[in-house]
Amino acid sequence: MPAEAPSARSRPGVAGPRVEVPLSERRNERTSRPGGRTHLALVGPTASGKSSLALAVAEVLGDVEIVTLDSMQVYRGMDLGTAKATLAEQRRVRHHLLDVVEPNEEWSVARTQSAVSEVVAEIEGRGHRACLVGGTGLYVQAVVDGLTLPGDFPGIRARLEVAASSPGGLARLHAELDVLDPEAARRIEPTNHRRVVRALEVVNGTGRPFSSFGPGMSSYGEPVFPVRLAGVWLPRPVLAARIERRARGMLAAGLADEVALLARRHPEMSRTAAQAIGYKELLSGRAPVDVLPEIVARTRALARRQRMWFRRDPRITWFATDDDPERLLGALLTGWALDDRPSTSTSHPETPRSHPDLRLSAAR
Repeated sequence: MPAEAPSARSRPGVAGPRVEVPLSERRNERTSRPGGRTHLALVGPTASGKSSLALAVAEVLGDVEIVTLDSMQVYRGMDLGTAKATLAEQRRVRHHLLDVVEPNEEWSVARTQSAVSEVVAEIEGRGHRACLVGGTGLYVQAVVDGLTLPGDFPGIRARLEVAASSPGGLARLHAELDVLDPEAARRIEPTNHRRVVRALEVVNGTGRPFSSFGPGMSSYGEPVFPVRLAGVWLPRPVLAARIERRARGMLAAGLADEVALLARRHPEMSRTAAQAIGYKELLSGRAPVDVLPEIVARTRALARRQRMWFRRDPRITWFATDDDPERLLGALLTGWALDDRPSTSTSHPETPRSHPDLRLSAAR
């Protein structure tokens, strides 16, 4: 049992350690509506196997379409380094929000919100359900909770970018943010150039704390459409090994060639795309063997931040396994397949309860 899985004591309705909590037992009346379909948001850190698990769920149920909530998979031509679904996988199950914009265009949380709203309506119109798959916590929360997001202030951002690029400038900006919005400063790493600048841009542009717009909320409201949230949880050593194995595989598959082609097609990539893990390192011109340790380290740091983000959300039912995420398929199928059926009970006799890989650990 993964020792670091979120505590069952923090989950409403869960009593005692090592208790499996399938989706069908986490009924939230706020997200139910007569005749409506219940969607699924499958979350977790990068390389935890969310995508392959979602693909398996969709193929078995047959009425499911996958909606990717990923800040990098929206870019055309950025395939290997973002672990994007292959064309063969996309033919097996319909995917949405892949290859939406060119790498020299900016993508945002607000654009994601708008796109997902349209896509989910189309999916419901076909009588299908959406499986939202995401490791980008802000994107998931913005979509599920309908967060009010601040606008852009290009003039302010330009001045902040100049200040951040000067010697010691980023540290001074983070100290300024600590004065203006201590909550945001606490949650944003001092070395995170993009987010420090964005937070100060919003503070100066709106006169409101960046944290007041949602990304940093300590409470979670009612989802804006019927959705269950499920998380994939692996032990840290297992996830770390998967991250390194995936990074090596991406480089072996030709990531350096993909990056070189992107650089020729788009000499000026967008701020977001240029920061993508693997792409940023290879755009520097270094050899794959030299950038591998940095890619692995950045990916592991990202996974830690994703874990921290998602484990704050008490609505997520965590499904933990010691090794293979696809062993969680049975629990997800049982919970979600039965979720739309009328029932006078919050449990189902056919729900599996004994498989050790489908339990939620209470140990920290």
